[in-house]
Amino acid sequence: MAKEKGRKLIAQNKKARHDYLIIDTYEAGLVLTGTEVKSLRQGRASLVDGFVQLDGKEAWLHNVHVPEYSQGTWTNHSARRKRKLLLHRAEIDKLESKSGDTGHTIVPLALYFKDGRAKVEIALAKGKKEYDKRQTLREKQDRRETDRAIAAVRRKQRGA
Repeated sequence: MAKEKGRKLIAQNKKARHDYLIIDTYEAGLVLTGTEVKSLRQGRASLVDGFVQLDGKEAWLHNVHVPEYSQGTWTNHSARRKRKLLLHRAEIDKLESKSGDTGHTIVPLALYFKDGRAKVEIALAKGKKEYDKRQTLREKQDRRETDRAIAAVRRKQRGA
């Protein structure tokens, strides 16, 4: 059996990038049961309500929905159980000191397999206000319009 290479995305949390200002990102391993891994290999998971909680020098991933494995038996996992994250001590200490600030939280951004191992990308984030969200959308729309205008000019130049 050939070893898996590269990164295979399972789930992404686009809402987190909209609702939060991402300050710093980290890659963490996950402690999973067998049926959870099999369910993830089928590409089924949701990070929408997920968050990370630091508890006694350990990091825990809460509210991430990994559906039960369809061929699982009585050994199946519960869909929303808390899962331990594997991080270096220095990373946990850094997250603990920074997340203590007002308005800061730790959210999962992506769940993926990297070289055959389940990983989660977590981010230290600060909540955005409503006007910040509108400003971000406006900038994105302006960038898209300028890209379209530049592409139209280039097409016109090639055609002439």
